[in-house]
Amino acid sequence: MTANPILLQKKYSRIIACFAKKQGLSLDTALNFFYHSEVYQLIRDGVSDMHCMSDEYLAEELEQEYSQKI
Repeated sequence: MTANPILLQKKYSRIIACFAKKQGLSLDTALNFFYHSEVYQLIRDGVSDMHCMSDEYLAEELEQEYSQKI
C-alpha cells in the first residue's frame, strides 16, 4: 500500500525533527541522514506499511541505523 505523498512529506518532517532532537543533531544533518537511510527507503517503497508506524517508532529505528553507521 502506498500513502498520500503530501501526508508522507509531513510524516518525514516529524520523524526528522524527532530524530534530530534525540541525537542532538542539526536539522540539516538529520535531514541528510534520513534521506540516505534504509528507513526512508522502506517508508517510501511502502514495505510492511512502515508509513503506518508512529513517528516515535520510526525515529527510534532511524537512531538504531545511525548508531550502526557511526
